[in-house]
Amino acid sequence: MVKLAALTLRHRAGSAVATLIALAAGVMILIAMGTLVESGLRYQPTSNRYEQSAVVVANRDMTFTTKDFDGEVTRSTVTLPEGGTVPADLVGKLRAIPGITKVTADDSGTHPGRVEAISVDTGDKAVVDQVKKVAESAGVKAYTGSDKGLLEQPDGAATKNLLVTIGASFGGYVVLLIVFVVAGTIGLSVRHRRRDLALLRAVAATPGQVRSMIIAEAAWLGMTASAIGVPAGIFATSWVHNELVHRGFLAADFPIVSAVNSGLISVALMVLVAVCSALIAARRVTGIRPAEALGEAAIEPARSGKIRLVAGVLMLIGALSSSTVAVSTGGETALTGAVGMLYLFVIAVSLLAPWINGFAARLLTPALRSVFGNSGYLAGANLRANAQGMSAVLTALVLAVGFGGSVWFLQNNLERSTVTQRGDGTLADRALVSPAGLPATAAGEVAAIPGVQAVTALRRTSVLVKMFDSGEAVEAQAIDPDTATATIDPKVREGSLQDLDDTSVAVSTMRADSQKWKLGDDVKFWLGDGTPVTMRIAAIYDRGLGFGDVTLSTHTIEGHTRTNLDDQLLIRTQPGNSVDSALASITARYPGSSVVSADSLNGRLAKDLAISAWLNKLLIGVMVGYAALAAANTMVMAALARRRELSLLRLVGVTRRQVMNMVNAEQAGLLGVALVIGAAIAATTLALVVYGLTGDPLPYIPPLGWAAVLGGTTLLAFFSTILPIGRLLRVSPLEHMGNKE
Repeated sequence: MVKLAALTLRHRAGSAVATLIALAAGVMILIAMGTLVESGLRYQPTSNRYEQSAVVVANRDMTFTTKDFDGEVTRSTVTLPEGGTVPADLVGKLRAIPGITKVTADDSGTHPGRVEAISVDTGDKAVVDQVKKVAESAGVKAYTGSDKGLLEQPDGAATKNLLVTIGASFGGYVVLLIVFVVAGTIGLSVRHRRRDLALLRAVAATPGQVRSMIIAEAAWLGMTASAIGVPAGIFATSWVHNELVHRGFLAADFPIVSAVNSGLISVALMVLVAVCSALIAARRVTGIRPAEALGEAAIEPARSGKIRLVAGVLMLIGALSSSTVAVSTGGETALTGAVGMLYLFVIAVSLLAPWINGFAARLLTPALRSVFGNSGYLAGANLRANAQGMSAVLTALVLAVGFGGSVWFLQNNLERSTVTQRGDGTLADRALVSPAGLPATAAGEVAAIPGVQAVTALRRTSVLVKMFDSGEAVEAQAIDPDTATATIDPKVREGSLQDLDDTSVAVSTMRADSQKWKLGDDVKFWLGDGTPVTMRIAAIYDRGLGFGDVTLSTHTIEGHTRTNLDDQLLIRTQPGNSVDSALASITARYPGSSVVSADSLNGRLAKDLAISAWLNKLLIGVMVGYAALAAANTMVMAALARRRELSLLRLVGVTRRQVMNMVNAEQAGLLGVALVIGAAIAATTLALVVYGLTGDPLPYIPPLGWAAVLGGTTLLAFFSTILPIGRLLRVSPLEHMGNKE
């Protein structure tokens, strides 16, 4: 059967090449992503400052504990955005432990009553365990071994978390897409070979022998694809690594592991998926009696099972229900939720495709006949008869349109809305900015300049809020409420920014809705260094993308950030007064600082957002590209499988022109249905998420955006179907009557 498998692949080059491309591309993507994620998981920087210390007591993350309904306890850890501090009195408690030779507090002096870390020297392992217990009782952690290096290099720790987050948030979706595409491609390939498999059963081949042949074919294709995909994956990893370094996501010296582990896992996964997909697709023919095999393969099954119909309806309901998750969260969570909702929609279409194709064929037949004449009538008949066989084609097209028209444009909407909200809400005409930060005295110096109406010191930070079973870092800003209303307008809906004080907070409408917070409520969250606070909501504003989800008074975060320096000063001046020379003298006293206009400030924001969005667009682009590849593969295979059908039509008197018109009519009908469904799914996904994030009822579509998606899909269908069919028609029909592909 192995020899027969090799001969089969040799004489069915079309489906073999299509499957090979899908598998090789899958291996390449998995290796690139797996290598980056493994690099993040295995990254352990060496410790210099704490190298000689046995234990370092610090506070760098927070663990959220949730008890499920079944009693199982779930724990999730979130990194503190501003690092963390430990109580200074813990030094004395640690010194009191017998067996400790030295205790040293690492104190920068910016956190009264607290220190950044405490290093402990001891040679007794039992004492180390004692230190861990004391640290745990104080709500902090004791770090030993290689974990000490992460304390010294917060940038490296952030990079580690970034790479791991890529795998957690998008890795699962990418893997699911690859499995989905490969399974569909191989399934379609086996489906087109039902006649051959049935013939083997009819000549006494046992089900086990047929399955052995299928396993050999799939395994051979998987290994061959791996030989192509592994080098391509190594190259893709190198390219992505260089881009991440160039755009500032990774340090140039960040270690990237070899692709050995990810390569082995990717190859094993692709071979397994190939074999399982082939066996599932051929289960019907290999499982029935030999005498029934040819009859079973001669025609398409009359209908699909009820289980498939019920599953499709449930998936559709699940997709609509999951929209609430996507619109009730923000940032990365919203984007991930949108991708999940899109997957559910596509899976629902995949399951319901036979019924969709059948209904669409009956609906479109009159229109196709009126446009294409008798060829249109034949096209409608073919679409009705092959409703189940064309399910994979419909799914692939919907997948390409859905991904291209939703998650990609979602990123554009987030960037556009952020810049627009920030620009509309900035009342200041100038800003004093400094990458190194500005001391608190700088605001007073600028305010004293004649012609300056108001100055607001703005400091960026983050807070932690409880979200579902974990914590989420939320972008926040700290301001002086006495002057803020003169320099910024976050579009307050309820309350007032002037009511902010050390015990109150302002939040965005989106954050208030997602957390079920209302004006006047006392809410609990954690500052960037992990300090728990309970504050009253003094205001709710609409422009959360532009000004962050949380706004605090500067006094609230004093001593709770890495530095007590302001990021920028927003300056509003009186019209007609020149303050440039006075501001220039101030910037001269703060090296690296500069004065920029409000428009220039928003331009910098747009550039920063474009850089930060690049990684999301890269991952989304991989998914869109792979979906397009799946559509092209599927349509080429479906076209090549029609050799005998088209040859028979030509032998009974149908001309080449009539056959081509029939194929054009079929393609127009199928493509029209796919574009309508795919566009509807994309529009629903995009509109729901954009409305939840920005409040805009209509999402923004970049110029020529939909034209690119719809036109690109149309061209893809043309080159993947019309051209292969045209090539088939140039060959004598007698040469194709003996082959199905």
